[in-house]
Parts: sequence; structure tokens; C-alpha cells
Amino acid sequence: MSNAESELKPQLLTRHEEIAPGVFVIGFKRQHDFKPGQAIKLGIDQEQPPRIYSICSGANDDELSVLFNIKEDGFLTPKLAELSAGDTVFASAPYGTFLGTNDPAWWIATGTGIAPFRSMVRSGMTRSKTLVHGVRHLNQFYFQDDLAAALGDSYHRCCSAEQADGVYAGRVTAFLAGQPQLPQDVRYYICGQATMAVEVRDLLIAKGIPFGNIVTEIYF
Repeated sequence: MSNAESELKPQLLTRHEEIAPGVFVIGFKRQHDFKPGQAIKLGIDQEQPPRIYSICSGANDDELSVLFNIKEDGFLTPKLAELSAGDTVFASAPYGTFLGTNDPAWWIATGTGIAPFRSMVRSGMTRSKTLVHGVRHLNQFYFQDDLAAALGDSYHRCCSAEQADGVYAGRVTAFLAGQPQLPQDVRYYICGQATMAVEVRDLLIAKGIPFGNIVTEIYF
């Protein structure tokens, strides 16, 4: 990422919505083209270090938006949560290599790691895709209505702490381990916290998926 691309520029929030307790989508007018799966650096000023957030809006949407949950011990997210539409944030140009394609693929996400896949869905990259979405509680399936409408039976929800009809009762790793056969010739995109990403990667490799077919985006 060049210095020009990493420069933070002021943006007026056009959206600031709490979509679940402590979970927000914020957005501003899109200034740049981007590829679904890319991220931006985001801050509340140009002095404090920014944080990195995957874009959750579509490549053709007028608004560029990100998803985040409040980190109680964090610096930025509590302050972002206190903002309103019309307030100013500072954002970089989009960047990154966790890029969606039109080729067949499996997408595996937990928590707010669903963001880049939502961008891919809104950008029309749904053909021959399978999405496995893992959360702890049922109210954490962010964007589930849009994802289900776009992916149908290829959208698999996994919930480890609560049960509901049509939702796999258990973690993403258990769901994947229970699959009798996974396709060997497609790419597997993993987005979530480091522990989950490593566990899923190791599980896929144990099931015969080539290491080169696994693409990972770590959330901190």
C-alpha cells in the first residue's frame, strides 16, 4: 500500500446503525472503486493509529460501509459507536488481497468476519458459492436475510450456544468435520479470529484440501 493510498482523509458518515447489541454498520459516500473482499483503515482523527476493517458494502453501492462490534478494552470501537450520521471519520482508500472471484468457492466466516463475504454477495459473486457462517448466539447472524436470499441452500448457519430450526447446533469446525467430502478443486476463504482460522485451515488440510487453495483473513 503506497503512502497516497494509506493516507487518511475525512469522510462524513451517511449511516450509523446499531444492527445488534453493540454491533454497528457505519458508512460514508464511496469515493473509490474497490474489489470485494478489500478493507480500509479507519480512525476518528489523524493522530491516533487507525484500525483495519473489511468493507461490507457492494462494489457498486453508492455508500462504502463497514461492520464492527464494540471492543470494551479497545480504543477505537467505543468512540466509533458514539458517533452519529453527519459526524466525521478518517478513512484510507480500499486495499488488500483477500479478493472474491466468480469461480466456485467455499466461504467460511465467524462473527464480524462475515463482512467481506457480504460485500462479495452484494457484488453479485454468488454463483457456485457455499457460505458457512458461525456464531455463538442467534442474534449474531449479521446480514442473514440478504445472505439467505442470495445463496439459498448454500448458506449454512452454525450456532454454538443456542438452537433454532434450520441452524446447525455447533461450531463451524464441527460442521466442516461432519461433511463426508469437501471439493478438492475450489478455493476456501476463511475470515475470522486467528484461532478459528488456524483450526479451520488445519481441518481442511486434514480433509485433503491443498494448502494453496486456502485463503485466510485474520480479524483481531
